[in-house]
Amino acid sequence: MLVKFVSSESGELLMFSEVAGSLLRAIGKECTARGTFTREQMMPAAQTLREAVARGEGDLPDEAVETGGEKPVALRSRAWPLIDMLERSSRGDAQANIIWEASAAF
Repeated sequence: MLVKFVSSESGELLMFSEVAGSLLRAIGKECTARGTFTREQMMPAAQTLREAVARGEGDLPDEAVETGGEKPVALRSRAWPLIDMLERSSRGDAQANIIWEASAAF
């Protein structure tokens, strides 16, 4: 399932629900079919994700390389687009917001 994040300041971002769920849970948000970030929540959420990336949360050990020698994309790499959206949107006007939508809770 796909989750679409829409920002009044920076456009749209699509993620698979597994990735979006990991990021939202790291921030402390519920993985509902619809949700929002208010302007006041954006910078603390971005900081929380930056700290999770710095701690290596969501990273797989080197032994967890998939067959064929390809390493899966680490959660830290997948977090940056949402971090960027949160930071850009937080600098918007007082009505700045981010919403997410999915076909069901995830």
